[in-house]
Amino acid sequence: ALSRPLYECILTGVVPIDSGIVHNNVTRLSNQRSIFHYATQAGLSTAAAAYHWVSELYNTSPFVAGRDRHTDNPDLPIQYGHFYWNDHYPDSHLFADAEHLRQRYLPNFLLVHPMNIDDAGHKHGLDTPQYRNSARSADINLAVYLQAWLDAGYQVLVTSDHGMNNDRSHNGLLAEEREVPLFVLGDSFSFDPAAAPRQTELCGTICQLLGIDHDKPYCQELLK
Repeated sequence: ALSRPLYECILTGVVPIDSGIVHNNVTRLSNQRSIFHYATQAGLSTAAAAYHWVSELYNTSPFVAGRDRHTDNPDLPIQYGHFYWNDHYPDSHLFADAEHLRQRYLPNFLLVHPMNIDDAGHKHGLDTPQYRNSARSADINLAVYLQAWLDAGYQVLVTSDHGMNNDRSHNGLLAEEREVPLFVLGDSFSFDPAAAPRQTELCGTICQLLGIDHDKPYCQELLK
């Protein structure tokens, strides 16, 4: 359960052994088709407020801060972006970055990727007030913008790439490292309690929500 491989898994639906992104130090462009690729090919717009590894996977690699931090290029898979590289980059700033992208570019697909929960877990571990309070802070930051996103017609999925353990890491097989929540908000979801989406199905499910052609697995039970 490492971060860069799971960014790739969520955004392409491809597991690490098949994508070749098997650890965090694989620094290259993805050779898989991501949500960003499917969306732009369909004529939709894309944006991301995210950690710089996302830019390295789908736009340019290696990431050069002075060139890539602020992206405005309709020819790239992630057309509009604000990317950061410090794990302690404040979530409050990150959510504001995302809202700036939404208001300025009105993207059809917007990735919002904060890092402070993970940062707190690596510094303090799973069963700590710092980790729990970081999650609470992210909830507060999300609440500032969530209603406006829903009012604008966005379908919102909130999830994580991985969890955390008490050893302040997450690259093992423990349930608390591998099992993550998925919250969905919007009028396109079924809210079926029996739905059991897999991480490999998120890419295809989002493509379904966007109404675009794709060849990825998806979770029909999650959708109306």
